[in-house]
Amino acid sequence: MKIEAVTKADAAELLAIYAPYVTDTAVSFEYEVPSLEEFESRIESIASRLPYLKAVEDGRIIGYAYAAPFKGRKAYDWSAETTIYLRQDQRRKGTGRALYQQLEQLLQKIGIMNMNACIAVPGEESPRLTMDSILFHERMGFLPVGTFHNSGYKFDIWYDMMWMEKMLGQHKSPHPPVQFGQWRTYLEG
Repeated sequence: MKIEAVTKADAAELLAIYAPYVTDTAVSFEYEVPSLEEFESRIESIASRLPYLKAVEDGRIIGYAYAAPFKGRKAYDWSAETTIYLRQDQRRKGTGRALYQQLEQLLQKIGIMNMNACIAVPGEESPRLTMDSILFHERMGFLPVGTFHNSGYKFDIWYDMMWMEKMLGQHKSPHPPVQFGQWRTYLEG
């Protein structure tokens, strides 16, 4: 398995991985699978500033992870929201760990200090959502910091949202600016 930078040309393969999370689960709160054009636009927008990675095995993409801006205001520059999706047959094989480890290293190198993850939590027994994402993030060193109750509604079920975070370094003042857009240099170097 290799970890590589995602390009716009990967959009169709990534969308094929993502679509079942939209149509069959409450992992994503989107109701409709985005169009290929929308997905390409998302990739370009995110990858221009922050890491967007794919795991490739035997020539096919088996998972992807990325970091997006946490919020739009300047003071949040040092925080990023992380996301990961794997092909259904790739869970519990180390793919997610490898992607997140590489993502974390790149975020540290460009100056991101906080990794944040927003994760759906089953508020009641749900065949469309498990605790797997929360357990994965805990194993990766994330800690829970807050829960929004009954904040997402999908498949006629209310879901909670849990925020988890991982600190990547010493918060000091003054702090150097984030090197947005430089993550590819570190990945290839």
